[in-house]
Amino acid sequence: MADTTRERYAVVSCHVERPLDDAVWARFSALQARRPGRFAIAALMRPADPAAGEDEERWLERAREAAARGPLGHHTHWTAPDHARPTAVGTGQRVLAEGRRLRELGLAPTLFCGGGWYTDAEVAEACAELGYVDCTPRATRPSYLPAESPWAMLSVPASVRVPSGRHVLAVPTTHSVGELARSVIRRRSPGPVVHVYFHDTDLLDPRRRLLVSTLLRLLALRAETTDLDALAASIREHTPEVGWNDVERL
Repeated sequence: MADTTRERYAVVSCHVERPLDDAVWARFSALQARRPGRFAIAALMRPADPAAGEDEERWLERAREAAARGPLGHHTHWTAPDHARPTAVGTGQRVLAEGRRLRELGLAPTLFCGGGWYTDAEVAEACAELGYVDCTPRATRPSYLPAESPWAMLSVPASVRVPSGRHVLAVPTTHSVGELARSVIRRRSPGPVVHVYFHDTDLLDPRRRLLVSTLLRLLALRAETTDLDALAASIREHTPEVGWNDVERL
């Protein structure tokens, strides 16, 4: 008899928002190297901001370390290192500028996630231009977002047709650590494609750090463990197509 408790795929990503904080980085890099549940954790890294006094060379060294252990992604904080949502126009240009700079530095990020879950048509076009797999869409609306804050809703992977007519493969983020914990406790199916995320700063709390490791090991018992790059490669040719207007939420 088939084991119906196992799902199709599970992947994990971390929003690496304080890559130059030694204490935060030490805990994230240790967890990524340990691979709880056999997961190759994708590092969605906020680029260094030299204008804010951040050391780009040191950041680059750490980005290379992360890329050697798992998929590498680009995580834009639109306003400042500690301010994720945008306060000005030009979001797509910001993604393009950062993405091109990452390539100048010799990196090849394959994934994208907008800080504060922000996206818009310009951002989607930039992802298409850079060839990113977009992880910004969410299965559910983030509870902390103010009313009328833009975000993108998607519950399963899809090829999103952006306004220019190009396509972006989107692998939505489906579960926070808390949402995964509730799913496990209630013995609910987390869905056919599970994408769990956490923040690097979560790992400063020993209890939170233990919870992340434990939940990933439990998830591996219920799902086929893979990583975001491998998942994207396996589904790219047969994902359903949706229009940008079907994804964007205002």
